[in-house]
Amino acid sequence: MIEPPQTNPKRAKVKLAVLGIAGLGLMVLGAVSLVYLATPKADPLIPKKDWVSVVPESIDSPAPELNLTDLDGNPVSLSKTIGQVVLVNNWAFWCPPCRAELPELQAYYDAHRQQGFTVIGIEAGDEKVDVAYHAKLFKLTYPIWLDLRTESLMAVQKFNLPNSYVIDKKGRMRLAWYGVIDRAMLEKYVTPLLEE
Repeated sequence: MIEPPQTNPKRAKVKLAVLGIAGLGLMVLGAVSLVYLATPKADPLIPKKDWVSVVPESIDSPAPELNLTDLDGNPVSLSKTIGQVVLVNNWAFWCPPCRAELPELQAYYDAHRQQGFTVIGIEAGDEKVDVAYHAKLFKLTYPIWLDLRTESLMAVQKFNLPNSYVIDKKGRMRLAWYGVIDRAMLEKYVTPLLEE
């Protein structure tokens, strides 16, 4: 019978200490990684604030009839928003200018929703799982509708993103933006419609 080699007690203690230090190092590295991953960072798809908000076009036409679904799969209709001022924002999560204006739209919505104002974000053609992820990422609390067949873009015959239009309380389109909107432009052009 072969005898197992004798273990040197000093050597065993050194191995144990090295393993303990390595384990502690891995724990520290893991904690640092978690803090890094949990820290909010600049979105690489959002350009720095070097973009300029466009001025809206004044229009006067009936709002389009849109029947879509929300993120929960419920049927939704633009005709059910009569009595409110509604900003319909056509966007896509992969579009940098769209992402740039999302915080501006959310801030304006938060400030004016008690005055009968809402934003409806209509995501142009992407799958629910991706849209829901990005709505959560940007902390959007206004309604998000899915538009897999880009019906909203076809209804206004504008296919560039982002584009937005404002519907007054009577159901008429009054303003249209073809490009990025900032909060100052919303205050200047949409707030007066809330007072009508």
